Order: sequence, then structure tokens, then C-alpha cells
Amino acid sequence: MFKFSKRELGDLTIAFVALTICFEIATAGMNVNGIISSLPIVIVGVVIGSISHELGHKFTAIKYGCDAEFKLWPLGLLLGLVTSFFGFVFASPGSIHIHPEYVSDEVSGRIFIAGPMVNMVLAIMLIVIAALIYPLNGHSSFFHLIYLICTIGFSVNSYLATFNLFPIYSLDGTKVLKWNAKIWIVAIVISGIMMLMSITIGAENMVKLFLVL
Repeated sequence: MFKFSKRELGDLTIAFVALTICFEIATAGMNVNGIISSLPIVIVGVVIGSISHELGHKFTAIKYGCDAEFKLWPLGLLLGLVTSFFGFVFASPGSIHIHPEYVSDEVSGRIFIAGPMVNMVLAIMLIVIAALIYPLNGHSSFFHLIYLICTIGFSVNSYLATFNLFPIYSLDGTKVLKWNAKIWIVAIVISGIMMLMSITIGAENMVKLFLVL
């Protein structure tokens, strides 16, 4: 049965709020006006990406007859807060715990690749939507807001997918790599390229390039 415990809902709420603060500091610094103006956009990008990531894990775990619960990792949130002051976010707010704990490497790999895959699909969908509404971007404040949500959402989801695929500590990448190295390589290369493009080129410039091509 697909459900959340009260503790899990509390942990997810804390994680989402903390991640939003981290991304706000990383993008707007201590500029109060910048934080206020970008807050709704960052909240939508972070919340959609984070919730979808965890739902991907839970849905796949249930599909394979397991239970899955998100548990907060305070140290990971603290790391994210510290790094955000340097202009980037390196955070691991928590992780999904599977019950029963011991499952096959294949089942574990499929469960834990689901989160990054959801983020990758969301990133692609958002950049496509941004390209479709770009011609209307300058004609309406509503479309401009949607455009900004999509471009920032692309960057956030690309980051979430790539970061979680790192094969370190308890991140998703450790389980995926243990299950299938080829699938892990393909996934992290694709998500890594999207993240690097969002950092170097920028999502807005990517949209312009797509329209030219």
C-alpha cells in the first residue's frame, strides 16, 4: 500500500524546506530582494524534483513487494547549508530505507535508479516546455514565470539526478553500480551532460540554441 508515515512526512518536510534554503543561498546569496523574488521558483523546482525522486523510489519498491521509508540525515543537510555559501549545493538530506533490508542487487538497483531517472525525465520535460513557451516569454508575466520555473527546474533536476548517481556512501549510485555498471555509466553520463550544460551554457541559452537548431 502506497502511504507515508507521520515521521516520514515530517522528515520530507524538513528536507524540502532545508533544500529550498540551500538553493536560495546558492543562487541569490544574501540578497534579500533576490531571495524573495526567486523563492516561488526555487520552491517549485526543488519540491517537484525532491518529491518525485522519493516517490520514484517508493513506487518501484512497492512494485517489487517492498516497503520504503524516507529518513532524514541531518549531517547531509548541514553539508548542503555550508556548501551553499560557496555558490553550489552538495547535500544529501536523507535516503530511502527498504524493508526488508536485504533484497537482490537487481531489485535494489532498480529501486534506487528510479529516483534519478524520474529527475532526468522531469529535466527533459521542463526544458522542452521552456522551449515551447519561449516565444510567449516576453508577452506575459505568467508565461515568464512558467518559463523561469522550467529553466530552473531543468537545472535542479539535472543536479539531483547526477548527484544521487555518485557511487559514494549511501547515495543511489552505489546500489545501481553494484547491480549493473553499464546502466550506471549510461545514466550518470546523460545526467552529467545535462547538469554541465546547465552550469556552463545555462538553461536559458540552451533553449535559444534549441530554437535556432
